[in-house]
Amino acid sequence: MSGFPIRGATALVTGAAGGIGQAVSLSLASRGANLALLDRRLGALKETAAAAEARGARVSLHEVDMADAAAVEATPEAVRAAQGRLDILVNNAGVALGGALDQVSMEDVDWVLDINLRGLIRMTKACAPLLKAAPEARIVNISSIFGIVTPAGQAAYCASKFAVRGFSGALREELKGTKIGVTVIHPGGVATEIAVSARMGAGVSNAEVVEAQKRAKALLRMPPAQAGEIIVRAIERRRARRLVGTDAQILGIVERLFPVNHMAIAERLFGVSFAEKSKAS
Repeated sequence: MSGFPIRGATALVTGAAGGIGQAVSLSLASRGANLALLDRRLGALKETAAAAEARGARVSLHEVDMADAAAVEATPEAVRAAQGRLDILVNNAGVALGGALDQVSMEDVDWVLDINLRGLIRMTKACAPLLKAAPEARIVNISSIFGIVTPAGQAAYCASKFAVRGFSGALREELKGTKIGVTVIHPGGVATEIAVSARMGAGVSNAEVVEAQKRAKALLRMPPAQAGEIIVRAIERRRARRLVGTDAQILGIVERLFPVNHMAIAERLFGVSFAEKSKAS
């Protein structure tokens, strides 16, 4: 069976202004795809667009905040008007939240869930009619290795990414026998700005913020361009699931073997703490 037909396809990539979203966009453009690029940061999004156009892609820009339900629901019509079709939806946009559960507010938790989960589900549902009209379509949901393993200090973020994983699996079952396939991606330590731009709970001290940045520098090493290529190859091969990076693959194995104690074992294997432990008694 030949690979998924990327050349000539149109892909909507959310969170395309930088990091993994930008890298996936440019990898798709290099393979002949046209792009609907979405982000709330229009200035940085234009930089992605220029690089994609230099690779021959037809590009449309969509300035949308994934927490804005009305804007998300209006996106497919804007894509149809600009591009005429939609074959690939890459749900990449996401945010991070630092702090143990007792250090963050419910407003913080809602913010993470609104963007990482509700926005993703809303975009998928809104785009369904366009995807169903394509000869063959693919939904690509970017979860995280933290949708498989459970470091301390990441309860809300893990909740969002585990939910993306569950949503993707159930959606795949629902779409069996149709022209739409589903791929869920679990990146490991990719060197994006997500940790630097993470929201910190009000209860997180300055010292803990500094320590979190040190951990991020130690753990986030894979160049985004490399991750983007791995993800696009997974699309080409119609993969149902892809763990990105050796670290993610190792962590996935450790979690399967030791579902309760996997974080303690992983920290010994990697020689680094994955998260600040809560100081709460």
